[in-house]
Amino acid sequence: MAAPPSSAPILFDRAVLGARLARARREGAATFLLDRATEDMTDRLLAVSRSFSAAADVWTPGNELADALRGRVAAVDAIGFSKVESLSLAPESRDLVVSALAFQFVNDLPGVLAQIRRALKPDGLLLAAMLGGDTLTELRQSFAAAEAECEGGASPRVAPFADLRDIGALLQRAGFALPVTDVDRVVVRYASAFALMADLRRMGATNVLRERRHTLTRRATMLRMAQIYGERFADSDGRIRATFDIVWLSGWAPHESQPKPLKPGSAKASLEAAVKGTKR
Repeated sequence: MAAPPSSAPILFDRAVLGARLARARREGAATFLLDRATEDMTDRLLAVSRSFSAAADVWTPGNELADALRGRVAAVDAIGFSKVESLSLAPESRDLVVSALAFQFVNDLPGVLAQIRRALKPDGLLLAAMLGGDTLTELRQSFAAAEAECEGGASPRVAPFADLRDIGALLQRAGFALPVTDVDRVVVRYASAFALMADLRRMGATNVLRERRHTLTRRATMLRMAQIYGERFADSDGRIRATFDIVWLSGWAPHESQPKPLKPGSAKASLEAAVKGTKR
């Protein structure tokens, strides 16, 4: 099903993203975050007391998540990466849609969530994980400081990441019932900023912003960035810290069986009376 035309700003070059994901697979992908999200995804689904018959895995890198779900779901279709952000999912054709570590590189996340909402059967579930919050805040700050010092200004280096409040609002805007968001903060330690950047390359997660710098960074700037990183974000043993916030989002396609909020003024007891009743 094609998505309607979108006026969302184009932040990411998804053609470059696709090329970098392919390069990461060829060179040996760094999958520790994806492995963590996959394990957490299966645990979260086990806690849901219902069965699913038709699932779609949207843009998750690799096949590990889809393979892990095949023992839990009768049928899982893996939708591979696409430069365009339209999903070929028929209306009300799935009772489960999942995605791991893909939505952070979507230009029109409200539009994608709306497509997923239309593809879900009543009482169908969306469960997804994406990078957000303070992910790579240390690298962002170190690059900004080094470029300001060495070059007189900063260029876009690290993608903007959505926070919990923004994502919860987007779920409601797309028409999901019972939206829930939470964050799993992962702090990884590296020998240097350059070791971190090597891992980002092996994740296919290097800079794909359309407004990114297209010339090589000066050697002096890179060395100063690594020095600033070490000065500000190293532990006592000299290893640096890198933050990854895995933001989890879930929501249900509305169904009459789901709990409904009470209408304003329909409560049978007042808060004032309850508070007074607790005082002795």
